[in-house]
Amino acid sequence: MSYNYLPLDDKWLDFDQVKNLLDYQQLVSITFDAHERITRCRKYLDDKLKKSDELFYGVNTGFGFLQNVKIDKSSIEKLQHNLLASHACGMGDEVPKDIIRLMLMLKIKSLSYGYSGVQIDTVKRLMDMYNKDVLPVIFTQGSLGASGDLAPLSHLSLPLIGLGDVYYKDEKRKVQDVWKELGWNNIHLQSKEGLALINGTQFMSAYGMFCLKKAEHLIRMADLIFSLSFDAFDCMMEPLHACIQAIRPHKGQVETAKIIRSYLNQSEIASTKKSQVQDPYSFRCVPQVHGATKDVFETVLNVFLTEINSVTDNPNIFPNDDLIVSGGNFHGQTLALHLDFLSIAMSELANISERRIYQLISGQRGLPMFLVTEAGLNSGFMIPQYTAAGIVSENKQLCTPASVDSISSSNNQEDHVSMGANAAVKCLRIIDNIEKVLAIELLIAAQALDFRRPAKSAEAIEALHQSFRKSISFNIEDRVLHDDMIKAVEFLSLYKI
Repeated sequence: MSYNYLPLDDKWLDFDQVKNLLDYQQLVSITFDAHERITRCRKYLDDKLKKSDELFYGVNTGFGFLQNVKIDKSSIEKLQHNLLASHACGMGDEVPKDIIRLMLMLKIKSLSYGYSGVQIDTVKRLMDMYNKDVLPVIFTQGSLGASGDLAPLSHLSLPLIGLGDVYYKDEKRKVQDVWKELGWNNIHLQSKEGLALINGTQFMSAYGMFCLKKAEHLIRMADLIFSLSFDAFDCMMEPLHACIQAIRPHKGQVETAKIIRSYLNQSEIASTKKSQVQDPYSFRCVPQVHGATKDVFETVLNVFLTEINSVTDNPNIFPNDDLIVSGGNFHGQTLALHLDFLSIAMSELANISERRIYQLISGQRGLPMFLVTEAGLNSGFMIPQYTAAGIVSENKQLCTPASVDSISSSNNQEDHVSMGANAAVKCLRIIDNIEKVLAIELLIAAQALDFRRPAKSAEAIEALHQSFRKSISFNIEDRVLHDDMIKAVEFLSLYKI
């Protein structure tokens, strides 16, 4: 199989594969084994319905509170069509395209296990949509994160039956127009398929994996940007000493101190004798703070890797055991809790970053007030700290856990929900905010380091500074800093460590 394809089946999907899928615009394909499992499960379900009049939830019954309403065999396709159409109730902003791609891939992955009862043509069409970059328009609001991500996954699935809008060739278009252009026909859904498509945690999971991908980069950049701030503020190396970490050996703390020591290795500034006895906590305690975030990141990543390698629709079909079992694998509680955990942990990177910004512009350690000559005539970097403080405060508000909430739905049949979708959407908003604050710190630390000249920092820090200066010049006098801040965000997002 081509390296440009990500094979999807029951084999473990790891973090690097998910990142590569987006970074290298890979295509997707189920394997022969997955194909066989899907068709075997579909045949089992068809045979079961022919031989038995037994009621199976969502297969030949209504949904939710209507679970006891029997559906005639002649109306099965209409039932599935109605399910997708009636549940497509999304509102709010449109979901970013990379997250839609992840949703499609993860839905195909979940179906590839052969426990969902879908027909192979449905899976093939989902693959075609991914590979042709036909992306359903999905909205951020509408899921309670418990019966699966019903509303978002309904919008994901609407194109299968010729409904909804899609992004295609950089335009938002009606599905039927795109289908005509591609020569595709609508899929005639069979029993159980509607539920298989809209029950599941692929909205929460896709947001989570996207957040984790971005968070990983920001964690790395936070260490490097801090190292630049460290020398710009003329800090002491002692708190980074390996002996300090060894007697409190949390993995993230030990790792962070080691990384920062490596960045500062052979720094002329760091090696000079200091006049202060200690540095502020926002500099001294970075191994403990950044390290704690890293430990949470690893915990959350492990939860999400388990989730994306799971089957989360309902009911599930086990042909080898002659079982059709209704359960609750679509409930997103574990995702909701860990998305909230990730939000809280990541927000601390911005919280401590803003404090370093404040210290750097405060006129201490031989640096000019607000990092500008002729302060008073020039305000320098006074107001970017305001912006950072406002963003950090917004994050504190957003970090109120969504997972502690629940609200009853479906006439009290679905009486406890996870609110994981809300946790997912606000987690991304928090992480985007963190990127902005770190970009402001980079902008300010680079200015401060220039006031240390001719003294030099370490190789990795000087490389960051030089590369940054190709995008944003030293600030001699007041200018529109919004433009610099936007450039700094772009630089940070693209910088390779």
